[in-house]
Amino acid sequence: MTSLKSKLKEDLTASIRARDELRSATLRLTLTAITKEEVSGTTARELSDDEVQKVIAREAKKRREAAEAFTQGGRTEQAEREKAEGVLLDAYLPQQLSDDELGGIVAQAVGEARAAGAEGPRAMGAVMKIVNPKIAGRAEGGRVAALVKQHLAAG
Repeated sequence: MTSLKSKLKEDLTASIRARDELRSATLRLTLTAITKEEVSGTTARELSDDEVQKVIAREAKKRREAAEAFTQGGRTEQAEREKAEGVLLDAYLPQQLSDDELGGIVAQAVGEARAAGAEGPRAMGAVMKIVNPKIAGRAEGGRVAALVKQHLAAG
């Protein structure tokens, strides 16, 4: 078992003992999502820590989107719970990059892509190929894509 998955299980056990309903429910759902991912496909397999992290990031994103939808629907109580679950899951993810750090990485990648001959909006793919390995899980894809488009348009 990966260290991240075992940490989730240990935290689930501790939260059940502490009768922390929010934490235990959130961790149960996340562990279920991880198990579902492990058994999907042709053969069951053990997920690596990176893959577990991606599942947690996906679950956290779902919580943020649900909180937004509940807020727009005027259901503040459910929105608050979804936000709390998202914050709880964020604790298991690597520290997110600040706007300045991400901007620096994107600017450097745009420079590298242009040096390699990529120009205009079509350079988006080339820039994303350079940026993605550098940010791996430390920034949301939509946020990165918007910044890349902004840099390409300004350039």
